[in-house]
Amino acid sequence: MDEISKVPRHVSIIMDGNGRWAQQRGRERVYGHSHGVESVRACVKAAAEAGVKYLSLFAFSEENWGRPADEVETLMKLMFKAIADEIDELKKQGVQFRVLGNLERISPSLREAIDAAEERTRPESGEPLLTLILFLSYSGQWDILQAAKKLAREYAHSPESLEALGADAISSRLVTAGIPDPDLVIRTSGEQRISNYLLWQSAYSELLFVDTLWPDFRKEHFMSALEEYSKRNRRYGKVK
Repeated sequence: MDEISKVPRHVSIIMDGNGRWAQQRGRERVYGHSHGVESVRACVKAAAEAGVKYLSLFAFSEENWGRPADEVETLMKLMFKAIADEIDELKKQGVQFRVLGNLERISPSLREAIDAAEERTRPESGEPLLTLILFLSYSGQWDILQAAKKLAREYAHSPESLEALGADAISSRLVTAGIPDPDLVIRTSGEQRISNYLLWQSAYSELLFVDTLWPDFRKEHFMSALEEYSKRNRRYGKVK
């Protein structure tokens, strides 16, 4: 593949298709989730090599709490194990690890593992090679709502001041404050929707829907997505 001419700063992926991948092989859905970890490794490596600065992954939505209890429990254990297994390698590669979402719903043990992983990969100086963000217990509507509640509390005694605020007032109170909006959002498995993900932040993102199921998604698929992105003309509602 030729060198990518225009590399996105932030790539975000809706990791979809784990369950179907497992069912095609006559296995339980969690079998697909466990194999999806290899796809994460491949994308982290590809993103770092391509010069992407932020790679974010939609791992578990607020709505996913409604799945069967045994599947949710297995998913949480898998995430706990994946963090423990991968964090030293991420540190070695110069990758900063962050988890964003409604973490009040996460178990204390997983929350402690997340805090430790974030602290371990925090850069001692300068910028990390890549920031890997895992969205866990997240939904776009929840994110916007919690930002609006923050505003309401902060301006409760001077509501007239709200009139002077712009969109940045919401952006700065989202869980992604300080992180650039995604330039490219990829969804695997052939589904063509964003499923309540980064609703505010993806207002001008390029969207790419691919048929590949997440456990089969590898470096060549990631690079192909970057190549497609490089061909697009981002106008932000203007004329170029």
